Amino acid sequence: MISFINEHRGVFGVEPICRLLPIAPSTYDENIAKRVDVDRLSVRARSDTGLKIEIRRVFEQNFCVYGDRKVWRQLKREGFDVARCTVARLMRSMSLQGSFEERRSARRTRIRRL
Repeated sequence: MISFINEHRGVFGVEPICRLLPIAPSTYDENIAKRVDVDRLSVRARSDTGLKIEIRRVFEQNFCVYGDRKVWRQLKREGFDVARCTVARLMRSMSLQGSFEERRSARRTRIRRL
C-alpha cells in the first residue's frame, strides 16, 4: 500500500489516496519516517536487522546447508545471545532453508517360504 501511495502521490496527493484506502495518513507518514530514521524503529526491528546480517553470513559460510538449529548453535558459539525461534523466524523471512536429504520409502524384503 505504501508503494502504491508513493507512486501516485505526485498526481493525487497523500490524503485523498488515504481516504480511499484503509490507511490513515499518519500511518503513511510514520512508515516513511522509519525508512529514513532508523532510531524510530522498534528495538526488535533494530536487532533483527543486525541478526539478519549474521544469520546470512553463517548460512553462506556453511555452503547454504545449515538449517535454523545449526545456524543458531553457530551463533551461540560466536557469542550471540539469540533464541532459536528468532533465528527460525528471521530465516523464514529471508527465505533461507537448510539442505535436507530426501526421504526414501521403506523397502520391504519378501521372504520366501519353502
